[in-house]
Amino acid sequence: MVDSSPWWDRDVYADRRPFLLARSRMLSALRHWFRRQGFLEVETPTLQVSPGNETHLHAFATELTTPGGTRSPLYLHTSPEFTCKKLLAAGEPRIFSFARVFRNRERGPLHHPEFTMLEWYRANEPYERLMEDCAAILAESAKAAGCSQLQWRGRAADPFAAPQRLTLTAAFEKFAGIDLMATLTAAGEPDRAAFAAAASAAGVQTAADDTWSDIFSRVLVERVEPRLGHGAATLLDQYPMPEAALAEPTVDPRLAQRFELYACGVELANGFGELNDVAEQQRRFQAAMAEKQRRYGESYPVDPDFLAALAKMPPASGIALGFDRLAMLATGAQRIEQVLWAPVAGDDR
Repeated sequence: MVDSSPWWDRDVYADRRPFLLARSRMLSALRHWFRRQGFLEVETPTLQVSPGNETHLHAFATELTTPGGTRSPLYLHTSPEFTCKKLLAAGEPRIFSFARVFRNRERGPLHHPEFTMLEWYRANEPYERLMEDCAAILAESAKAAGCSQLQWRGRAADPFAAPQRLTLTAAFEKFAGIDLMATLTAAGEPDRAAFAAAASAAGVQTAADDTWSDIFSRVLVERVEPRLGHGAATLLDQYPMPEAALAEPTVDPRLAQRFELYACGVELANGFGELNDVAEQQRRFQAAMAEKQRRYGESYPVDPDFLAALAKMPPASGIALGFDRLAMLATGAQRIEQVLWAPVAGDDR
């Protein structure tokens, strides 16, 4: 049974306080680490013309009223990414941000409607540098929290061990018995029928209206993610192009410069070799918003100022890490609310 007492109840707070103190030490240690690496900490505005343009991310909407009474829609950002990339276009070479971000329709042991996202960017540096950063950040966080293992629901990972790098192709073959590349055309376009047949043969159920991406997500969640980050963290690398989001393609046009960091079966971070092809990014945004409209009956505007900045942004790599999740794994917390100073009230179902 979940305790119905408020978070500020003295007994409830006393139980959470050790987690919060560890979180505070981690925050301080990571700020120092980034500064030692030559990064500048930046602050990004929460209110945005567009909250982001991913199909399955849901934003909180609000409205700006001018002194003259005119009104225009704004959103609470789901990530500081658009602002950070504008700062790269402005000339900043290395930046990081601990940003409060907001995502609607998300609540559970690992999800909260308001949380802290750590994002950092390296101009003119390959995305493999971010992988090195991830290894260092896990170690720095563990030292600050005073832990020797990251833990989540009986799973453990050594934060001081070198992360394992595993491609999506190898992971799907190893854990699901699926040849992921066989579900893509030579140009990287999705072959939905081939994927559905492969998933069915592997014992993964699909629905008639599932898209290629739906099947990909189902296999990833059911068969792959639970097997990642045991003993040591995993860097799941080279996502297929239908899942490229804001990432550049690799030398193989079917794959993207995108990776995710896992520990104890939990996704911690999502990194890109950043796309700066404006026409291609606009095409991806429009396709994602068309799919969002089809599924959810809503879509978000594309920020024209972001696209203008993207045209001037240098080659770069960037990554977003769920700081609260990392704090959970470093402290042994079982729910995200345990590592939040003041959780949002409301039903967690």
